Amino acid sequence: MNLLRRHPVAIGLVLLLLITAIHPLSPLVDAVTGSTPGDADLDRPILYVLFAPLSNTLDALTFFSMGRAIWALVVWILLLGSWGAVRAVSDSASRRRVIATTVLGPAILFLLVVAAVLLPRPVPRLVTADGAGTVIDYHAHTNASHDGRPGWTLSNLAAWHARQGFEATYVTDHNAVYDGSLPPAETPISLLPGVEWSVFRQHILAIGTVAPIVRDSFGFTTPRMLGIFATIKSQGGLSIASLPEYWRNHRDDLDAFVLAGVDGFEIVNCAPKALAFPSDGRRQVLTLAAGHDLLVVGASDNHGWGQVTCVWNLSRPGAQGFQTNRVFARPLALVQGDWLPWTAPVTQPWLMFRSLTWSERASWLTWVLIILLYRALPRREGQTAGLGILARSVFRRPRRSGTSDQTPT
Repeated sequence: MNLLRRHPVAIGLVLLLLITAIHPLSPLVDAVTGSTPGDADLDRPILYVLFAPLSNTLDALTFFSMGRAIWALVVWILLLGSWGAVRAVSDSASRRRVIATTVLGPAILFLLVVAAVLLPRPVPRLVTADGAGTVIDYHAHTNASHDGRPGWTLSNLAAWHARQGFEATYVTDHNAVYDGSLPPAETPISLLPGVEWSVFRQHILAIGTVAPIVRDSFGFTTPRMLGIFATIKSQGGLSIASLPEYWRNHRDDLDAFVLAGVDGFEIVNCAPKALAFPSDGRRQVLTLAAGHDLLVVGASDNHGWGQVTCVWNLSRPGAQGFQTNRVFARPLALVQGDWLPWTAPVTQPWLMFRSLTWSERASWLTWVLIILLYRALPRREGQTAGLGILARSVFRRPRRSGTSDQTPT
């Protein structure tokens, strides 16, 4: 009981790691069938597993939908700030120390968010059985897009995809056609031609060798916007409706999308706004696509701001590019649209712990145990915890009892 009272966070983490191991989530899910794929898995680098507490936390921050991210950040900032202030006041700390302790927790959280967006780090890589298909991304951006990361070149985009197991990606910058004619030297994957058109309340991927269009021709109304599908088809390209726009703005028009000639729909998109797509909506779109033999895809929607993706496509070539498609996704990303945003401060950590593999769980338990031993190690009164204390205790040599060389009188 004394250990629980002195170190509640460490004991709570151990219990959480053990409880969530009872009914874990699969590391990878087929977004179409909901099953665990038998011919694909995620390969985690050694450093990723070694520092699993950091790796998993950064992934969990990356896979937030926008609404859930706002709720989680606000609540965690308030809780961490309040906890630091209460601890400082209870220790009769100075005013400066109270302010510093209050700010410390939110500052660490802010640094984690920045790290999730910008810090290069090991990431899981999709590996598939031989002959299973080509791992491909249908939606990605460079700095040619207005919201692309500055300096995010074709080479950067290709390297980012290669690290995560992709063999090809369509380059679909906003309203800027990539024709595939100038790939950088020694590109590790295939960069395929495409573009993402912004038209009336909708973004449309045009993949394949397509030409520029006059976007005003497809503005102002839904009926005019629907004409873009025929135009893309006449150029020999495939058209895919992007998330979140078709669900936010046109969910009652999806049958009209089909009649107008859309070739497919995104069913997973890793952008924060698109991660809010609910599973009910996904099932509705899958039913619609199956009934009309349409393509369904997952999209990283990478703009250079994140280090890890939540989705991969395993595709086979069809008559017009890659058409036969399976979509694999991280379950933590798939469930974002099924939980109310205000639950995020609790449900995101819970889902993250349920998603851990046994190797990651073992890494967590090891780090918790190391820190617990470090914090719980007995030390002299008034002496603060430190690596020196731990080292001296581990490597301390027993004292030898000396013998006096004097004859007692």
